[in-house]
Amino acid sequence: MKIGIIGAGNVGSTIAYTLVINNIASEIVLVDTNTAKAKAEANDIMHATPVSHNVKINDGDYEDIKGAGIVIITAGSRRKPGQTRTDLLEINTKIFASIVPEIVKYAPESIIIIASNPVDVMAHITLKLSGFPPNRIIASGTILDTARLQSILSRHLAISPKYINAYVLGEHGDSQTLIWSGLKNGKITKKLMEDIDNEVRYGGKKIIEGKGATFYGIGCCVARLCQAIINDENAVFTVSSHRSEAEGIKDVFASYPTVINKNGIGKILKPEISNEEKQLLIKSIEAVKANTKTALAAINK
Repeated sequence: MKIGIIGAGNVGSTIAYTLVINNIASEIVLVDTNTAKAKAEANDIMHATPVSHNVKINDGDYEDIKGAGIVIITAGSRRKPGQTRTDLLEINTKIFASIVPEIVKYAPESIIIIASNPVDVMAHITLKLSGFPPNRIIASGTILDTARLQSILSRHLAISPKYINAYVLGEHGDSQTLIWSGLKNGKITKKLMEDIDNEVRYGGKKIIEGKGATFYGIGCCVARLCQAIINDENAVFTVSSHRSEAEGIKDVFASYPTVINKNGIGKILKPEISNEEKQLLIKSIEAVKANTKTALAAINK
């Protein structure tokens, strides 16, 4: 499948590289306003194809994404040290207002995956600007946060992270809700839960403080979503999708365990959850709703 990637920064280029070394796409097009950067990244990755997989990769313009089955948006102002995801709200809303119509024009049948922050809000903006059916708009949501949680728990429990039933739901942000109810293991004490919560919730910030950006984790996660779509896997990931109603809150994007297949978003699942977790999840989704209202007002100015 041909995949277009809008944004050739750290995240976009890492996704492209991951797609190539895992032989997930047949063709990749990198689009960026910094055309020299897009060309350099495409050429660098292309030089890996003789020893990995014969995936065609080029830089290009929007018209070059014509025929893409998946378009990934990573473009936008990246989060700087001390900056929250919601600080990026107005800046990235304006950027998306210029990107999404071009995707609609040149790749009208594509599934769009959003990895730009604040990702839940940007997905809602994409839905409104594109007019696409909701199943074809996927935000990376808390897929990375859940991966962080499961990888940390894996170290403590000596269990493969693939078999750990703990999730992060709601907003991809500081209000994200860690769901422990499905985890049945006496080794996880309340103190350890608090420490892990802090590590998961603020792990991205610490990485940004240390190296300036996060891109390996999210790059792998988005590439895996592409693989699930292309192979029609019906695989389950905690991505963010449009909900007509979530925990009593209407018309909002939020992360839940979600089936991903050739149509994009499939069935949305609801894991075991305690009353305390539910109240935290409601607050998280309310935060997304409030930010979404601000963003939608910005594009209507």
